[in-house]
Amino acid sequence: MELRLFKTLWGHTTGLDAAIAECRAKGFDGLEGPSPIASRGRAVFGQRLADEGLAYIAEICTAGSYVPRPHTTVAEHLASFREQAAAAAECAPLFVTVLAGRDAWSLAECVEFFGEANAFAKELDVAASFETHRSRALFHPWDTRDVLQQLPELRLTCDFSHWCCVCERLVLDEEPELLALFAARARHIHARVGYDQGPQVPHPAAPEFRPALEAHERWWSAIWDAQERAGQAVSTMTPEFGPDGYLHTLPFTAEPVADLVEINHWMALRQREQFAARRAATAG
Repeated sequence: MELRLFKTLWGHTTGLDAAIAECRAKGFDGLEGPSPIASRGRAVFGQRLADEGLAYIAEICTAGSYVPRPHTTVAEHLASFREQAAAAAECAPLFVTVLAGRDAWSLAECVEFFGEANAFAKELDVAASFETHRSRALFHPWDTRDVLQQLPELRLTCDFSHWCCVCERLVLDEEPELLALFAARARHIHARVGYDQGPQVPHPAAPEFRPALEAHERWWSAIWDAQERAGQAVSTMTPEFGPDGYLHTLPFTAEPVADLVEINHWMALRQREQFAARRAATAG
């Protein structure tokens, strides 16, 4: 199995040319982020990535941005998903990763939404991968388990950093059966490290956060094991440390404590090494 690493467009502000140049310089295999809003822009975007030989993972946020609009219904989220998925399909993504639904929904509402969204993605012939994300329907491991038990075909973008914050602990170390379920349903990994008081450590190389880093790496390794057992040829991962309150800053000055480009590059290099070491150990 091959590991393909993607550069996140979250926090990237200098345009497509610079993003492509960073992919080349940092050894990424493609980009992950929202599709351009305008149809003309999507055509140019998709063709440019194809010409550069870079893959693309589209990002969708239903009925809002990273946090959904309050009191939105299943119907509103489905309409939002259908519109954005159809637009993203014009860019020929490997798949769409979707921040979907609301944390306030009942299990029945979640099952209705995810079942219909997955069916629509199949009609488009675009694979959908639903992200484990705070404020969204898959914000919590036990709620996610309940949804997956009713929808066997549902696939996940696993961003376990959110659950560390929501549950206030490295929760999947305590729940091997849940980890095995999520690993079996994982399509994609967001490689950010969360800890008991937040979804993003200040820097994953810091020794004080090594237990959190190693916990996430155990969980990602479980995903790789499950994907390999399933005969998957490629595993995808996006180092996704980001801004917007995730990145720690100094009081009064709001100066960042670390550089996001450097952090995501550090994580990409480390996970290539981890993946290669795992392959070597398996072969040996």
